Amino acid sequence: MYRATVGNRGRTALASLVLVGGLVLGGCANDTAKSSDTRSNTTASSEMTNASDAIDSTTSADSTTTVETIAATADAAEAFLQTLSEEQREQVTYSYDDETKSTSWSNFPVTIVDRAGLNLTDLSEEQHTAALTVLEGLLSDEAYATVTGIMGGDEFLRENASDTEQIALGQYYIAFFGDPSHTSAWEVQFGGHHLGINATLSGAEDTITFAPTHLGAQPAVYADAGGNEVQPFDGIYTAAFAFYDSLTEEQRSQLYQGEAVEDLVCAPGSTCDFPTGTGIAGSDLNDEQKQCLLALISKWAGMSDAETTAETLDKIESSLDETYVNWSGATAYDMTQGSGIYFQISGPDVYIEFANQQSSTGTDVAGYVTAGWGHIHTIYRDPTNDYAGSVEQQAAAQMGGGTGGPAGRGGMAPPS
Repeated sequence: MYRATVGNRGRTALASLVLVGGLVLGGCANDTAKSSDTRSNTTASSEMTNASDAIDSTTSADSTTTVETIAATADAAEAFLQTLSEEQREQVTYSYDDETKSTSWSNFPVTIVDRAGLNLTDLSEEQHTAALTVLEGLLSDEAYATVTGIMGGDEFLRENASDTEQIALGQYYIAFFGDPSHTSAWEVQFGGHHLGINATLSGAEDTITFAPTHLGAQPAVYADAGGNEVQPFDGIYTAAFAFYDSLTEEQRSQLYQGEAVEDLVCAPGSTCDFPTGTGIAGSDLNDEQKQCLLALISKWAGMSDAETTAETLDKIESSLDETYVNWSGATAYDMTQGSGIYFQISGPDVYIEFANQQSSTGTDVAGYVTAGWGHIHTIYRDPTNDYAGSVEQQAAAQMGGGTGGPAGRGGMAPPS
């Protein structure tokens, strides 16, 4: 069994500014000074002062067009398949329209919810490296760092936690639905504990979608093998509070639902009714605030190259006036105070939830908090285009979430 630590990789940053539906994503000022978190020497992995910073970092990759990303990912997938035995190739490949893809991803460890494909811990070093190269071809720098940071956090728990579930941690699976192709539609599914990526690529339609995808983390801050502190969700936290801070007091009273931090309404890997209409509507935001919201949405919808991100956000922006945002919990980014946050972004073309988890056990592992701010679940769905329409989402048992959310409450003034 080969278990590799996830290292850094070099890429050339993209210097261009993304245009979305006529909005230049460059005017979302973040005036909030970040507070120190549970360890006084922890600093942000990156400070973003405006939305253009967020979008630029999201879309910095070797590939800058959808065609280039599809080609790079397909070539990497073919190279990975060449390292496998015939039996392994049969395990990792499924038909494009196999409904297994809709229930083989979750926030739970792999011992609770079965995954499709091959377990990376069963691969040789060569095969393991080739599998991660598929992700390198698919993801932007920021998205790759987030994903490998999530995996690193799970490895941190496996090495340092003392509960009986630790043996299931640090295990991730890769599967292909459809044959890797520059033209035909196919999907890369990659995931394990706190991670479930479903990326559908179609060269014929020149499209990539990451809906649905689950990103989570536990702990949200940890030390890697070299003693460096890692914060996989720092960019998301920063973008979320940049949006919150852009609002007026009156707007915040529409947005805010209460101090209780809710759980996810839509569980990863199961069906959902996509609740909407609670909170503040996009039509009540000015252009700068819309830029802030799009910058936040891009953390999920913009996980690949610049062109794919721009086209995805353009679609979301076209219905942004009918999109609602609500927020609960903390109103300042301070990991030493409170239990974290919940927010929901729900509209015709996007559904995102972010929820800090309150029910974790073992809240302090090697000095790092693993509940509240330190334990994150998120979900990204496209109500019109999950799995690029290849399958219907199937209901699944043993999935986390599904009982939370603001339950249609009206807004209220947030605590001062």
